[in-house]
Amino acid sequence: MMLQRCLDLLAPALERPGAVVVDCTLGLGGHSEALLTRFPEAHLIGLDRDKEALRLSGERLAPFGDRATLVHAIYADLAEVLDGLGIPAVQGILFDLGVSSMQLDETDRGFAYAQDAPLDMRMDQTTGISAAEVLNSYAPGELVRILRQYGEEKQAKRIVSAIVREREKEPFTNSARLVELIRDSLPQAAKRTGGNPAKRTFQALRIEVNGELSGLERAIPAAVDRIAVGGRIAVLSYHSLEDRLVKQVFAAGATSTAPPGLPVVPEKYQPKLKLLTRGAELPTEEEIAENRRAAPARFRGVERIREARL
Repeated sequence: MMLQRCLDLLAPALERPGAVVVDCTLGLGGHSEALLTRFPEAHLIGLDRDKEALRLSGERLAPFGDRATLVHAIYADLAEVLDGLGIPAVQGILFDLGVSSMQLDETDRGFAYAQDAPLDMRMDQTTGISAAEVLNSYAPGELVRILRQYGEEKQAKRIVSAIVREREKEPFTNSARLVELIRDSLPQAAKRTGGNPAKRTFQALRIEVNGELSGLERAIPAAVDRIAVGGRIAVLSYHSLEDRLVKQVFAAGATSTAPPGLPVVPEKYQPKLKLLTRGAELPTEEEIAENRRAAPARFRGVERIREARL
């Protein structure tokens, strides 16, 4: 399992007494439970924006007592959460990006295109606008941008034209109508590739509704900033946009910033990160057979090797 790879990569940093690890995407607590079990001396901080996930993971992690601290927060607020807990640096950070199995399986969330449900898609249902509101109120040009940028949907203009035409007749409320509309508006050739034709549009709406990429743009640099020397970060991402962002931050941290031509590179210019994975590692066929949702996963890890630049 890819979880096993995460645990193995984090192990050298978390086997020390007093180590603190942050699970930035707590979900149902499976990864956190594995971390607390594998590293009996570690303290875990779990973050999730979904209150129902916090409640369920709290029950699951109850046997670990005060070794687990659960916080209702988005991963973009990592630095603020650690400041609030009085923790300047941690030894391990784990991100498992994408939608939790609970959210996909709860029909009333509207994440899954395979079943009819209200078009909500908010991971934190106490705040923000729903996917239905995005579909019904955004300007056509903005919808095209979202589908192209976040869904990498080549047929964005065609789909948006159909959405705009249909929303004038009746606002969108449920996922089945949107799935049907996407199917009807795509040319035959586009329907034959890449699984369910609604997949890219649903991904784009989910990212927009939850501000996922903008949150990640804050969260990954914050993780690099708050990881202790010798500490490690593990990231599982599930689409190319997330993986690209993680790759860029990690690559920048692992690169010397010295002006060219210096005979000796002063420490302040030397890399602060060491890449622990060669590119993005992909799941094995066995891992995909065990859990088909792992198929698009991309795994990257880094170690902090030096204090911040002087």
